[in-house]
Amino acid sequence: MKYYSIFILFFVLIVSCKQRQQPVVTPWGETITMEQDDDADADSLAAFDLDQIVHAGELIALTISGPTTCYDYRGTRLGLHAMLCQRLADTLGIRLRLEICRDTTELMARLQSGDGDLAAYPLLTNDSLGWLIPTEKPLLQEAVHQWFSPSLLSLVQKEEQQLLRSGGGVKRHVYAPMLNSNEGIISRYDALFQRYCQPIRWDWRLMAAQCYQESTFDPNALSFAGARGLMQIMPQTADHLQLPRSQLNNPEQNIAAASRYLAELEHTFADVPSRHERQNFVLAAYNGGAHHIRDAMALARRDGRNQHSWDVVSGYVQLLSNPQYYQDPVVQHGYMRGYETVGYVRLIRQRYQQYKGVKAKTVTSTPQKSRNEKHRNKFHL
Repeated sequence: MKYYSIFILFFVLIVSCKQRQQPVVTPWGETITMEQDDDADADSLAAFDLDQIVHAGELIALTISGPTTCYDYRGTRLGLHAMLCQRLADTLGIRLRLEICRDTTELMARLQSGDGDLAAYPLLTNDSLGWLIPTEKPLLQEAVHQWFSPSLLSLVQKEEQQLLRSGGGVKRHVYAPMLNSNEGIISRYDALFQRYCQPIRWDWRLMAAQCYQESTFDPNALSFAGARGLMQIMPQTADHLQLPRSQLNNPEQNIAAASRYLAELEHTFADVPSRHERQNFVLAAYNGGAHHIRDAMALARRDGRNQHSWDVVSGYVQLLSNPQYYQDPVVQHGYMRGYETVGYVRLIRQRYQQYKGVKAKTVTSTPQKSRNEKHRNKFHL
């Protein structure tokens, strides 16, 4: 394990009557001069030090999308710098707001204008982590110096790698992908898949295959990011879908909410004419975020390729882990671990093919409570 030290680059603003000039060294060793007009802005920036940040209850960190800085992963933000920022905010007892900039020029301009409290981005060209903190925030500088240690850096690096190796850190009991092949029963939730796939006109077996990929049919599955239940719904998504958070582990409520979310994603990708293709895009968006899938479609369109073909777009989804692609001007949402999303869709489709031989049983109107009791007695669960 390579150990690093952290250097805080003190952001010196040279004040004149009308204009301030700021020399800053970029990651490429170039020295540029930032200019800012309005002395009142400097006074405001100087006043908003650690005490005011804590009083406001929010630390604003500026960064740039990338594999070591910040990226979306299964409903949360990972990346060494993003995770360090979260640790710092937790230590201060306040929430974190991460603002993603397109490049270092935007990052430094926004920091100078007071849009953020610090720049969580490696602004040194050697093996150190270089965060940028204005000299007008000496209390924040001191707090960061007191907080950081090489052991903390090592701990966060290990934590991220463990989460990624565990496939997102989902705690779940692994049930069999087919409950009773002789009787054609995929899971104890088949009737629910049948019922809630009717409004969206999905084959219930496709949703069952997706559910197994998400939770292996464990209604108590919990991810490191807080996603819960059979279909691994995030609490914020539950709020949007009007699913009470207290009901996230309720099988019927969870599946019903997931059906509503799938319907929304179908609408999001309504421009994809083929139903089969559109379902692939929906599954990918469920896993990796619709905004990233739209970025991949934009790359395909840029290259004159079919943006409505998953075979085409999935290749660009995987390329979004390459700086040449996630830093392209047509990409709006930066880096993603695209190969995982492509694998997610592939595995669901493969399992769906295995499930297609299972015929639907009759969906009864039995109340949920008695139906669950019946299944527990039958399968001794």
